[in-house]
Amino acid sequence: MTETLNQRVEAIRRFNRFYTQKIGVLEEGLLHSPFTLGEVRVLYELAHREQPTATELANELGLDTGQLSRMLRGFEKNKLIARKPSPSDGRQSLLTLTEPGRRTFAPLNERAKEEIAALLKNISVSEQNRLVEAMHTITELLGGGVAEEARPAYILRPHQPGDMGWVVHRHGVLYAQEYGWDELFEALVAGIVAEFIQNFDPRRERCWIAERAGEIVGSVFLVQKSRAVAKLRLLLVEPSARGLGIGARLVAECVGFARRAGYRSLTLWTQSVLSAARHIYERADFRLIHKQRHNSFGHDLVGETWELKLRPSR
Repeated sequence: MTETLNQRVEAIRRFNRFYTQKIGVLEEGLLHSPFTLGEVRVLYELAHREQPTATELANELGLDTGQLSRMLRGFEKNKLIARKPSPSDGRQSLLTLTEPGRRTFAPLNERAKEEIAALLKNISVSEQNRLVEAMHTITELLGGGVAEEARPAYILRPHQPGDMGWVVHRHGVLYAQEYGWDELFEALVAGIVAEFIQNFDPRRERCWIAERAGEIVGSVFLVQKSRAVAKLRLLLVEPSARGLGIGARLVAECVGFARRAGYRSLTLWTQSVLSAARHIYERADFRLIHKQRHNSFGHDLVGETWELKLRPSR
């Protein structure tokens, strides 16, 4: 029994040395940013958690509270995070990434994904799946399952190169599969995203991309129609991610940004057959103000214009 236990201990130590060397390659890549490895870990947790406290971060990452406090002060000084008092414990603050913080984190996240993809490129998909399943097993057996499940199911980030192609492709595929719309709809989406990129004004416009487990699962755009009116466009959530509240969250981000940008109203154009999206708009207090029959995308449709009057943000 003792010999068997010693063999198991040695096997784990060999794996630990091997894994540490492989992860060291990834960590070295992250050092090409202005952040330390510890800071990148904290940014990652803030991007993937819903308003954690400093105590929660310290416990999750195994960081000294003084070290974490210094990191958070640096982030706050650079306007990467915001704090607000916890309603349940006045001694604690709830932490969130600001818009600049999310824009800062996005390329770090992308770089990490690229480096991991580089490690996987020389093994087959079935072997990659075996590797991931083995990691799940290690995590579960060593007690990491509960903490992983407690994390939010998705994150939102700003758009980056490559996202517009995904938006056009997935709109074309999903609307053909679910509603039978032809390629003219895909062409319409392509025109919308091209105009957005060519005329993008970050002070007045936004695109949000929803990611889950490293994959894009949703998007929405907020564009300027006039100085007083903004337009919500191209709300999409992948079927595999529906039911998680992503659609409502994307719409809420549009409403909040439009209000902060000083718009007086937010409008959108949709179709009567898109019942799930219409339900989201109703719950966000949009009102249907106009209907019109038309033939588009190979079908007879009823187009609808919805509007939300905005009160100035305080």
